[in-house]
Amino acid sequence: MRSIPAAARVKSGAARSTRKALMSFAAIGFCGFLLSGCASVPEVSPAIGHTAVAQKPNIVTRSRALSSVEIKAVVAGLTLAPGDNALLRHHLAIEQAVADAPLVAGETTHILRDGPATFRAMFAAIRSAKRRIDLEYYIFENVESDGVHLGDLLLAKRAEGVAVNIIYDDYGSGSTPQAFLEQLKAAGCHLVEFNPLNPLKAKAGWKPNSRDHRKILVVDGATAIVGGINLATEYQSNPIGKSGNSNEQAGLHWRDTDLVVTGPAVAQLEKLFEDHWNIQQGPPLAELEKTPPVPGQTGNAVVRFVGSAPGRDKPHYYVTLISSMRSAEKSITASAAYFVPTKDERRALMDASRRGVDVTLILPDKSDSGLSIAVAHSHYGKLLRAGVKIYETHGIVLHSKTVAVDGVWSMIGSSNFDHRSVVFNDEVDAVVIGSQTADELDAIYAQDRATATQVDYQAWKHRPLGAKFKEMFASLLQNFL
Repeated sequence: MRSIPAAARVKSGAARSTRKALMSFAAIGFCGFLLSGCASVPEVSPAIGHTAVAQKPNIVTRSRALSSVEIKAVVAGLTLAPGDNALLRHHLAIEQAVADAPLVAGETTHILRDGPATFRAMFAAIRSAKRRIDLEYYIFENVESDGVHLGDLLLAKRAEGVAVNIIYDDYGSGSTPQAFLEQLKAAGCHLVEFNPLNPLKAKAGWKPNSRDHRKILVVDGATAIVGGINLATEYQSNPIGKSGNSNEQAGLHWRDTDLVVTGPAVAQLEKLFEDHWNIQQGPPLAELEKTPPVPGQTGNAVVRFVGSAPGRDKPHYYVTLISSMRSAEKSITASAAYFVPTKDERRALMDASRRGVDVTLILPDKSDSGLSIAVAHSHYGKLLRAGVKIYETHGIVLHSKTVAVDGVWSMIGSSNFDHRSVVFNDEVDAVVIGSQTADELDAIYAQDRATATQVDYQAWKHRPLGAKFKEMFASLLQNFL
């Protein structure tokens, strides 16, 4: 088998940074002006997340809904602490109230911390593929893991007769060498370019500010990996996500998080991929057989996958996030790459803290988006006054997008705590109900806090006047970040 050319393995960080800068300028300037009258953050009804839910949650396995007795058994198996059963039932009921897809029992989940661990898990899953590999990524490049390149691995699987289907965002993958993409096509891999910036190439309507920000791998309809980690070459040793590395962050470690899921819920993610494929008018997938049933009810979690896209009144992940924070009883911890909260997100955090919930935010002190840092700072004062704890990381560029509530509810995915994820981007997130995933996230949060600095409200009030002016200016642009 002929190897992918070396030139196709290398991407210019400077080129991506330049492209990002131009696109950011356009989005904030020209596109921002044009879209300001037609795109706005939806308001989430005050009743969502506050209204008590009397009906039992509707939990399914591969083929049927569970009875009340079976649900009780499932709940008992989701936590090692019997006292948390009531919290689990509470969050199952709240999740059911806002669900657009069934809650699925029998899932096995595992948190992946950072690029190298995620790439190893991804490459292992791809090697195990017997029939079908689906990849959907904002940045799609010829990444390497343990000396093996993704392109060579995909070519090898295609030579074995495995179907390979790839959706990549045109802007996010703008620096990916065409030679890499063309060789995959020549080998019979199916590739779809999401929402091309060139209007002459657009097949589903031209929407230059709508991007496919999802990060999805599905293998044989049985194993899935989702989260914030792109297939970007910088992730190999110095993980990166939303954009290219800058000189200021050279040598810094990028902290990000993904999640492996195996079980019947993966069928939901496979359907999200197929829906995107069809919307973008990808080539026929007739060669693909329907994935066989996956045995269920053997895992440690209840899972549902949440796909969001522009044009919906209320993105599903956004309503789910707001409802979970409004219904929190003990704790909320969020790790946010770009903390540009909407009004409802900010209010939910503050209200939770005021009613006695331990609310903690772990945020970066450095980012590829200086404006997002300034906007985050503009919200610190109100949050701190409400009792929200804020930690800023040092020596890393925090890029993960995770939330844990009450030690039993978790969300890991591609959605940022910002307006763009609510209004413009196609996103995907996994909602996991079960203490094991929440405990894994808590362990990562503890490690991040250990090297972070807690922001003191009294000291914050006396920050330099120049910083306050910068925050004020940045806040005017937050709807487009």
